[in-house]
Amino acid sequence: MSDKEKTNNQDISVTSIILRVILTAIVVWIAAFLTPGFSVSNLWSLILSAIVIAVLNYIIEQFAGIDASPFGRGLTGFIVAGVILYVTKFIVPGFNISVVGAIIGALAIGIIDMVVPGRVF
Repeated sequence: MSDKEKTNNQDISVTSIILRVILTAIVVWIAAFLTPGFSVSNLWSLILSAIVIAVLNYIIEQFAGIDASPFGRGLTGFIVAGVILYVTKFIVPGFNISVVGAIIGALAIGIIDMVVPGRVF
């Protein structure tokens, strides 16, 4: 593989990661707006939570082989998405979510994920 092809593959990878974080931030913002017991206090918390969610999602997919999208693996994916949201609460300051909020938020994210083209969560 030539150096130019390697660079293009890395650009696509970085671009897709950035797009995934941006889309995740938008979806989290919408879900926080619609879901009781779920709030994000400021823009930096929103961006940081999107990064944390994307990283946790990636780690779970790589090590456990579970698609963490709420409707990706049925009940398992739904539970994993709720757990990812709830764990993010302890990592990101300004990201507040209750257990019920995590469950409803996972449902809201799943619905938004079905409407938005491409994979978000």
